[in-house]
Amino acid sequence: METGTASYTSDEDRLLRDDVMSAQIIDGKAFAAKVRGQVAEHVTALKADHGITPGLAVVLVGEDPASEVYVAAKHKQTVEVGMASFEHKLPADVSAADLFALIDQLNADKNVHGILCQFPVPDHLNERAVVARIDPAKDVDGLSVVNAGLLASGETGLVSCTPLGCLMLLRDQLGDMTGKEAVIIGRSNLFGKPMGQLLLQDNCTVTIAHSRTADLPAVCKRADILVAAVGRAEMVKADWVKPGATIIDVGITRIPHPDKPGKSKLLGDVDFAPCSKVAGTITPVPGGVGPMTIACLLANTVTACCRANGLAEPEGLTA
Repeated sequence: METGTASYTSDEDRLLRDDVMSAQIIDGKAFAAKVRGQVAEHVTALKADHGITPGLAVVLVGEDPASEVYVAAKHKQTVEVGMASFEHKLPADVSAADLFALIDQLNADKNVHGILCQFPVPDHLNERAVVARIDPAKDVDGLSVVNAGLLASGETGLVSCTPLGCLMLLRDQLGDMTGKEAVIIGRSNLFGKPMGQLLLQDNCTVTIAHSRTADLPAVCKRADILVAAVGRAEMVKADWVKPGATIIDVGITRIPHPDKPGKSKLLGDVDFAPCSKVAGTITPVPGGVGPMTIACLLANTVTACCRANGLAEPEGLTA
């Protein structure tokens, strides 16, 4: 993988120039581009060898500006790797029955191998019910109870995209993780729990910490691998970090930019500059984990396509 500096803030650029940091910076943008390249190769082979084009369907309900931007990015990257992109935009007042009818239609469409509904949805719709309506074999967001259960039991399913992306970054940096102590701060169904299961499968000793963990700093300082995913800006301090540890920062908090009125700045859960002096490897925010999410969505779609057609799964793109 290519590593180096991604799109850092001016403060981070200064730190890098001054050689203040000792940690290697994980360039998530470069690694995500590498994953997309692998996906494109598999898509080309599926078309040439089997006449199959993987297809991803995205359902957007309402007109949330952030969701519209994210859906547009998904469409762009889906097309760039050679897959078919199916976009379905529904009004904010769409009934649950009509939304479910569309999902049922996509479940039955053999040209669609992956389905996701962009969240959040309007309040009158139940997100859990929406996820449950999607065929687990096409649940490329890996959010269904079925896929969560398959992961927990060590069976084959589709894995939630952000944990899968973090796993890929860790495997690339560390190789065999057998015996390493991993601490995950955050116990959500979306990230913390599946991340723990993935690291267990790679033979780590895993602790899932949370707001009620006693002496959280001491627990974190044991970690060879520290994964922060709670959404509290700069919560993890340098004295929480074991020297030489690998830090994966999943948190994103947007704050007003201190030097640019009217602009915002993104912060992770990790106090980046001080922790970078202690850690061995660290992901920045932005430019670390974030770019991996859509890349893994595309990888999951190719995986789902191969499974649906009884073909070998793409090597290097699954858990």
